[in-house]
Amino acid sequence: MLAVLAVSVLALGMVSFANRLGPGNTGLVLEPLVAVALILLARRAGFSWHDLGMSRRTWWRGVKYALVAVLAVAVVYAVAIVIPLTRQAFLDGRYQMHTGTALLTALVIIPLGTILLEEIAFRGVLMGLFRGKGRTWPAVAISSVLFGLWHIVPAAALNANQLVSEAFGAGPMAKTAMVVAVVAFTGVAGWVLCEIRRRSGSLIAAAGLHWATNGLGVLVTSALWSFRVV
Repeated sequence: MLAVLAVSVLALGMVSFANRLGPGNTGLVLEPLVAVALILLARRAGFSWHDLGMSRRTWWRGVKYALVAVLAVAVVYAVAIVIPLTRQAFLDGRYQMHTGTALLTALVIIPLGTILLEEIAFRGVLMGLFRGKGRTWPAVAISSVLFGLWHIVPAAALNANQLVSEAFGAGPMAKTAMVVAVVAFTGVAGWVLCEIRRRSGSLIAAAGLHWATNGLGVLVTSALWSFRVV
């Protein structure tokens, strides 16, 4: 089991730096390959499909959880864009794009280049690894912490939007504070994703919530930029 942990962490580290230093959309090719490799590694190490959150028995339950999660996030975003203060959170220049590009990003790039690997690695393999003998909460805690740490490199490369700049200011200390905040936030998000995976027994549920927060966020941001609402 230590070998599974070591290989998983090493693979995730390599992917993180490859995404940062490699050509654009490296993750679209690399992350699905690594995700499949981690599944094969886990299965060879004795993990069942249930351990990985991929059992057929939980597919429909996972779909129902995912649909509720998407609806809930859509409602939260709808409320957020009505309120001027929270609307500023959507001021992300990365997603100031045409509708077609936004749809491609939300429906293809994010699922394949982000969600697939993260769900299989953190809520599948790593959570299954530490969940042995009924130790659910340690598994949730470790998976969530590692998920937060996984975001150090992308957070360090992030160009702060207007809202972030106002919150943290400028300079090295502000940059460090922003990275710490991103890691803490994504760690909490990881806990929520682990919880929905635990309750549903399915990675589909966690992937649905994960996509809703990221994919719908891109679509909403693009729409706001397009209509000059922000």
